[in-house]
Amino acid sequence: MNMQSVIESKLRALQPRWVQVENESHKHNVPPGAQSHFKVTVVSPRFDDQPLLARHRMVNQLLAQELSSSIHALALHTLTPDEWSERGGRVADSPPCLGGSNAGGH
Repeated sequence: MNMQSVIESKLRALQPRWVQVENESHKHNVPPGAQSHFKVTVVSPRFDDQPLLARHRMVNQLLAQELSSSIHALALHTLTPDEWSERGGRVADSPPCLGGSNAGGH
């Protein structure tokens, strides 16, 4: 099973109304076919009355094994159904990669 499928499968524990997992590894300085950088959008009623940090902790806990071994970066968009509706079912694009420690000539 590829990493995108693993992430999607584990996020089902949140009983989401919408889940989208995008492999953004190709936008970074990684080998072809890498599965290390992901953008995750999760819309779940389990996020109702939860601050953003608590929502991110829920996701991080579900993906703890992958975060400790395979995933280098995870852009999280964790929304309640009402927030998702207010945004018209859209989230922001990920910013361009600046090359990590190579950014700015460092």
